[in-house]
This record gives sequence, structure tokens and C-alpha cells, in this order.
Amino acid sequence: MKEKSMGITGMSCAACAVRIEKVLKKLPGIQNVNVNFPMEKVNLVFDENTVNFDEITASVDKIGYGLVSDASDEEPDVSDQVYSVQGMTCASCAARIEKNLAKLDGMSKAEVNYGTEKAEVKFNPKVLRPFQIREAVKKLGYELLEEDAVSDVDEDQKRKEKEFKTLRGKLLLSAFFTAPLFYFAMAPMISFIKLPFPAILNPMQNPLVYALTLFFLTIPAVVAGWRFYTVGLSSLFRLSPNMDSLIAVGTLAAIIYSLVSIFQIIMGNAAAVEQLYFETAGMIITLILLGKTLEMYSKGKASQAIKKLMKLAPGKASIVIDGVEKEIPVKELARGDLIRVKPGERIPVDGTVVEGITSCDEAMLTGESIPVEKTAGDKVIGATLNKHGTILFKAEKVGRETALAQIIKLVEDAQNSKAPIARLADIVAGYFIPAVMGIALISALAWFFAGQSIDFVLTVFTTVLVIACPCALGLATPTAIMVGTGRGAELGLLVKSGPVLESTHDITTVVFDKTGTITTGQPRVKRIVPAMGYTEAAVLKAAASLEKNSEHPLSEAVMNRALETGIAGDLPENFNAVPGMGIEGRVGGQDMLLGNKKLMDLHGVDASELLDDASKLSSSGHTVLFLAINGAFAGLVSCADTLKETARAAVEELDSLKIKTVMLTGDNRKAALAIANEAGITEVFADVLPEGKADVIKSLQERGEKTAMVGDGINDAPALAQAEVGIAIGTGTDVAIESADVVLKRSDILDVPKAIRLSRKTMRIIKQNLFWAFGYNVLGIPIAAGLLFAFGGPLLNPVFAALAMSMSSVSVVSNALRLKRFK
Repeated sequence: MKEKSMGITGMSCAACAVRIEKVLKKLPGIQNVNVNFPMEKVNLVFDENTVNFDEITASVDKIGYGLVSDASDEEPDVSDQVYSVQGMTCASCAARIEKNLAKLDGMSKAEVNYGTEKAEVKFNPKVLRPFQIREAVKKLGYELLEEDAVSDVDEDQKRKEKEFKTLRGKLLLSAFFTAPLFYFAMAPMISFIKLPFPAILNPMQNPLVYALTLFFLTIPAVVAGWRFYTVGLSSLFRLSPNMDSLIAVGTLAAIIYSLVSIFQIIMGNAAAVEQLYFETAGMIITLILLGKTLEMYSKGKASQAIKKLMKLAPGKASIVIDGVEKEIPVKELARGDLIRVKPGERIPVDGTVVEGITSCDEAMLTGESIPVEKTAGDKVIGATLNKHGTILFKAEKVGRETALAQIIKLVEDAQNSKAPIARLADIVAGYFIPAVMGIALISALAWFFAGQSIDFVLTVFTTVLVIACPCALGLATPTAIMVGTGRGAELGLLVKSGPVLESTHDITTVVFDKTGTITTGQPRVKRIVPAMGYTEAAVLKAAASLEKNSEHPLSEAVMNRALETGIAGDLPENFNAVPGMGIEGRVGGQDMLLGNKKLMDLHGVDASELLDDASKLSSSGHTVLFLAINGAFAGLVSCADTLKETARAAVEELDSLKIKTVMLTGDNRKAALAIANEAGITEVFADVLPEGKADVIKSLQERGEKTAMVGDGINDAPALAQAEVGIAIGTGTDVAIESADVVLKRSDILDVPKAIRLSRKTMRIIKQNLFWAFGYNVLGIPIAAGLLFAFGGPLLNPVFAALAMSMSSVSVVSNALRLKRFK
């Protein structure tokens, strides 16, 4: 039997995975098949004598998917690339590009996000070249720009602003001529009020002049919406219609019918003046342009978080070469450059201070409002603000390596990714336009054969085409993801992908690491218990004097307590560390011992006076130090790791969200229970080795819990990866941050419930958007097709249909923008 793991291309949902499993299980010689949809992998156990790899591959190819060898067998070269997509007008465009990219040989992943106008692809460069990808998209009528070409925020913003101004100009042009067009078309029909109207345009007396006036007023609107015709009709002729196709066909039908009416007027049929629909075409184009303009404006608002982050980075830096200062663009900086930063300037890149003293405002990164002092040897972070002194620092991380660039990359990746909940909308969008065109045609023919007039049939046909809105479907999820992840970044919550934002909302259990996560990771003196004849101050002074030459973590705790109380210890003489027991030395002519009970026993010191106190402190998780002076027991100093200030509040907040909390630690059970009780956590897993942490997460998952693991160390990485959502403390190790799905840049665990609240709020917005987008189309299209009229109600006017369609996508984006107010 042979075991083989392979990647699968072409899967779009869990149903695909089930189908592949079914097909493979039918092959002779296949013993076991497991298709993992999220990982896009298949694990096979098969008999090589009965079935070979080519037969397995052929069976999968036959049903429209592909197999690629897994990295463990023979790793194909895989290239990742993100492109900016130009020319998309609706979700159907995105679905069409994605479908065609997925068909390319060598393409293992293709995701096109209409909301962010980005395409993310993974491909084998040995089989497929980037220019072939760009050409494939160009043939569809769109353009791909490499992300590097638009990564500069100024260039990207200029391009977006130019597009917005062009669109706004087209809207103004169309509106300027459509306003009188609509007035001239409607005024003669209003009988209950006499509106001012030029006599020369009286449709009864001068029908041809009237009709030609409406025609010439329509031309500027058609010019303004010319893209609808060029893109829409070319897409239609390629049998892949999009939203532009609906608008183009609907308005052209109205214009062509109206032109036929003009011809009839010329031929002497003055009654044909009542069959002009130029105002319908003009109003549809104007209202669609209005909707697109508002949509682009709203989408710009949705992506403001990244723009704000990018604007933090300065454009210029003062570099020092051979003592001479020169100003150069930040993008030209290299590692090792010496850079001078003056008060009030922003640090251009990450590095280490070489000379000077200052304080830096790092609120953009940590959320901490108090400036941090910096001297020679201290790290500085790019985009933070230099408050006071002038410093010279050495550049260590430049370009995409800086902390700010990494944050921006994380946010961009999250915004470009698709949440699983978006898949249904994507599938619907792929079939939406052809279905709508079919409904429009069938409805029109049905009413025609039912005996209705050509005017009625044309109205139904146009209204169905115009009211349909795939944009609302396409924008429902990505805009909410975009705003949600952007708002998270502003609050110090870096969510790495859309699926993570979705899965975070149904977390049932949060598992906390102890040291460095719930606690500060820095022990502090908790209690000083003097023996008979000694004072607390005397015990602390003796302990601090002995600890002056020690490098043990507890020595720092004792020294800090002495500094806080204003006690200055003396320098010890004959200092000596006793491994596993403590320290001994001579201070001010007195022999002193400081350590555990074993050290006291070794030197015959009777500490029975406070043994009960020592036992109680130990059972509370404290590390107890025994002090002896000149052979006599002097007292106890107990130290313990300190609970973070916000830890209990975070646990209480999670309790209020009906989420269980668990502590997972390698520390002894006494210490763990003491901290857990202080934090309000009831379930504790203690004495767990690093490799056992992932097993604990598995056991919780087997109980049906959806877990989030919060940690900061290398030993937490397996558990972070095993949990449904891994949350890393921002001050944690690179390995922990890499393994996590969410990074808390402020290192405040009160941000854990905040992340869950943000996820829940985002998912609520997404569900509202999808409900509205589906509901709008499900109700709107039948009404447009004449459902109400069939039961004695009114027939929907195409103009109102265009207005409804324009506002549907705007309402979806506006609803998503509510996330910007999340606190």
C-alpha cells in the first residue's frame, strides 16, 4: 500500500470535496480517501499494483478538478502574486475573471475580490508565466496591474482619485442634459398643474421637433455612459454578460424603439410621439452613474484604514554619509544607513539608536499614549514620532521589512481574502446575469403573447434588466471584511484573513497561556514577613544588598521593591551563588544567606518560626526566599508573577459574552491555580509540556468547543496553530506571531474580547448585507417582470428600477461603513 498527499485545484465549496471523495473511492485499489477542503489537499492510501497515479489524476481531471503533488513528495515551484484589477463593474466581472483564471494550466489558486478590486493568484511559474495571466485577463476586457506598480500609496491614491473625478464628471455631464430631458418628457403628461413649457416643443403641434429635441438631449447621457455599451456589449458577444450588458441592452432597447417612433413621425404618424422612451434611457444612465459614483466614494471610505497607516510613514529621510547630512526618499534607504531624526519628525524605518537621547510616541503601534525614552542601543520603530531630542540611528529593517509595512501587509491580505460566507454570493453572481437576461426575455414574451402592447412589453423587458443588481451581492461581504479588518488595525487588532474574522465570531472557549499572557512575566515582591526582632525594612535592605550582584530573575524583583520604597542596599562582599539553593555573602560585616529552605538546612538555620507562613505562601503560588543574618533566621521574602492589570477585566468581559475561559501552562499546579483564581478562571491545565499544549486544545475540540488560543512564546506555537483561532500577543516571539491568526499589537488581553466583538459585529453586518442583497433581487425582479400588475397592481417604471438598483449597492456599502464606529 502507498500513502500519498496531493494538492487539489478547482474546488470552490465543500460539495466539491465530497464529489472528489466519491469519485476516488470508486476506483479499484483505493483503500482510503480523505479530501480536506480548507487545506485543498487529498490524502490517499492505494494499491500501486491495481491503480496508478495517472489513473487517479485522470479521474479527478474528468470531473473538472486538478491534482498537484504535495510538498512532501515533490514540491512544485509556487509563485504568489497580488494584482490590482481595472475595469470591473460588478460581482459578475469578478466571478468571470476568477473562473477563467482557474482554468489556466499551472494555476493552483485564483481569488478575485470585487470589493477591494484585487486578484490573488498562486501558480507554478514553470508552467504559467505572469504575462500569460495578464493576457488571459486582457482578453476578457480587464487589466491587471502588478501590486508593486501600485503599492506606493500616493500613486494608488492618485489613480483612485482620477477614476473618481472622471466618473463624477460623467455623472455631471449626464445629469446636466438628463434634467431638461426628463422635464420635457414629463411636463406634457402632467395635467393637474400647468408647468412652463416652450411652445415650439409642444408634442401635439410639433411632434418631430419635440422628438428630435429629446433625442439630442439623450446623446450626452449615452456618451457619459459609453463604457456601459463598449464593455457590456463586448461581454455579451463573448457570451459572458455582466451588469454593463444589462444596462446596455435595456437602454438600447428604449433608444432603438424611440428611434423607430421618430421614423414613424417623419412618415406622418404623429401619434408615435407618445411612444418615445429617450428619458427612460437618459435617467437609467444618470442614476446608474450616480450609484457608481456613490459606491466608489463609499469604497474609498471603506479602505481608509490602510491609507491612514501608509500616511504615517515619512516620504524623506536625512541620511548621514561621512559626516555630511543629505535628504533622500525613504524608499532608497538601505540596511546599515545612518539616519538623523530631529524633534517632531517621524522615524523613517526600523533601527537601533547610535547616539542621542529622546522619547518616541509609539501609540500608532502599541496604543500606549506615554512616550517611550530612547538612548543608545534602544530600538526605534518606523513611522513613530520623535518627540524631543535629536538622534542618530542605524537602519536595520527597510522597505517591506519594517513593522509598519508588515502591519499594512497583514491588513491588505485580510481585506483581499474571502470569507467562506462569501462563497454562496460568488456562486450566485456567476450565474446571475444570464439568468436575469433569460427572465427579462421570457417575461417580455409572456406579456406579448398575453396580448399586451409593445410599449408594455418594452417596459417590462427594460425594467427587469435594470433592476437586477449583482453588485449588492458582490459587495455584501468584502466591504464588511475591508472595514472590519481596517477598524481592527486602528484598534491594534491585526486579523490575518477574512475566514479568521468569520470563525472568530463563534468561539466558545478562550484558552490563555499563563506567563507573559495573563501575567506580566516579571516576578514582583508580594510579601515580606520579618522574624522576631527584625523589621520589614531591615529584611528588605539585607535581601536587596545580597541581590545586587545576582542575575537571577527574582533579584530584579527584590531590587525593584527596594527602589520603590527608597531603600538603598550596601555592596556585598564575598558574594557566592549556591546552585539550586540561593546566594550567600557578607554585607556590612555580617554573614548573610538568601534562598530556599534547603539553604537554611545546609547551614543549620532554624526557620521553624515562620514555616507555616512559608507553606501558605508557597501554596498560593509564591516563590519564598528565606533570609538569615549571622546564622540567625531573619524573615521571608515572597515573590510571584503578577497578573496583568486588565486580565481579570478581560475574563469578566469574556464571561459576559458567554465564552468559557481556560488556563494552559507548563507551571506547577499551585502557581497556576493562584493566578487563575486571581483572574477568575475556573478551568486550569497545569504542568503541560510544550508539545502537550496542542493535545489539550484537541481534547477541548473533541468536547465540541470552538477554541481560541492566546499565547506569546515559541512553546505556544503548536497550540496556536491547532486552535480554530490563534491569538498572539504583540510583544511575543516571531514564531508565535507567525503561527497566530490574530495579533494583539497593544499586548493587552482586554483586546481578546474586543476581537470577538468585532468579529460578531462584522458577521452581523455581512448577514444583513446578504439578506438585503438576496432579498432585493428576489423581490425586485418578479415585481419588475409585472407580478404586481398581474394581480391588479401597478407596473414598475424603469426609472424607479434604475434608482432602486443604484441605491441597493450603495446601501450595502453604507451599512458596512457602520463598522467604522465600532468601539
